[in-house]
Amino acid sequence: MSKQIIQTEAAPAAVGPYSQAVAVSGGKTVYVSGQIGLDPKTGELVSDNFEAQVRQCFENMAAVIQAAGGSLEQVVKLNLFLTDLSKFASVNAIMAEVMPQPYPARSTLGVASLPKNAQFEVEAIVVI
Repeated sequence: MSKQIIQTEAAPAAVGPYSQAVAVSGGKTVYVSGQIGLDPKTGELVSDNFEAQVRQCFENMAAVIQAAGGSLEQVVKLNLFLTDLSKFASVNAIMAEVMPQPYPARSTLGVASLPKNAQFEVEAIVVI
């Protein structure tokens, strides 16, 4: 898989750890369903703590990607869902820790609610 980061000054710069766009050639595309902060052993949220849920979401996503034969380096697009957009900076900080550069393209949405009263959800498109 070849991943090319698209960057132009004719559009606003990214306001977080993501790229404006990513072009991909070759490989298989994997669409990872939304992951919330569930502990895989108990099926319950890991914590009421927002940051703990975000970290668990990325761990769950990484596990699914690994099961598909890929790695976080091959993520080309993320969709993030937050029930409280005031926590956007916290998500950016955690994402910058867990996602390798160059960062994938990304969308972030504020939502009214998520399954099991989760505070955060992430879904991914991966090219392996």
